[in-house]
Amino acid sequence: MSYVDFHPGGYRFIPGVFQYSAGVAALAGFSMRRIQFQRPVPLSEGFARAESIIKEAGRPLTAFCACELRSPGQFSEDAFRSFNEHYVDTLSTWKIFDGSTNPVARSNVCPEVNGPTEPSFHAFTFTVAREETRPSFVIAGSGECPEGLGNYRDNTVRLGDLSAEGILEKARFVLDEMERRQESLQQSWKTVTATQVYTVHDIYPFLASEIVGRGAAPAGITWHFDRPPVVDLEYEMDCRGVFEEFVI
Repeated sequence: MSYVDFHPGGYRFIPGVFQYSAGVAALAGFSMRRIQFQRPVPLSEGFARAESIIKEAGRPLTAFCACELRSPGQFSEDAFRSFNEHYVDTLSTWKIFDGSTNPVARSNVCPEVNGPTEPSFHAFTFTVAREETRPSFVIAGSGECPEGLGNYRDNTVRLGDLSAEGILEKARFVLDEMERRQESLQQSWKTVTATQVYTVHDIYPFLASEIVGRGAAPAGITWHFDRPPVVDLEYEMDCRGVFEEFVI
């Protein structure tokens, strides 16, 4: 993996699929600010509130660099593509998505209990102009399937295997992917400030050996009882190194 600078936004990104990048990191002279909504807000409202917040901070809309979404339930592959085609409309209007390349990192997961009734924002991140010696970055969510291979079903790790061994292998794949993305942005678990896990399956059997043991929980783990966005995916993670966060 290699990164590309997105100067209009003040960040670099790891190219991914059309709906999102694999991760973002602030360029020199910039840092990142994360805004979390106390409760999820519908997608259109979330974009509107993000626009207002970014402008009030004196930043262009191209500073929008990452978001965390919540959906009512898992999508089929076709439905997921349709959702993503709608999602990028706003990013096109904001002159972020150019029709093929999307620099914005993203996680989109589905709460198993008390989820939203429509796709919604949980949080978003944007760059602010600031000299900061500490790196700030967001690694996009990844499930147990390599991206960009055409479909999920034919490439998912241990498809349909919900055994303890199956979940462990899925988790290992995702941890490896987190580390590949970090390395691409010249980061590591040592520079991570928050690690999030999204699964309805028990992570305790490998929490010590696979997650804590490899340094993936420097600030602990936030475990969301959520599913990844596409049917048959069972385990997802994301992480970030962000030093300014607000809940509104």
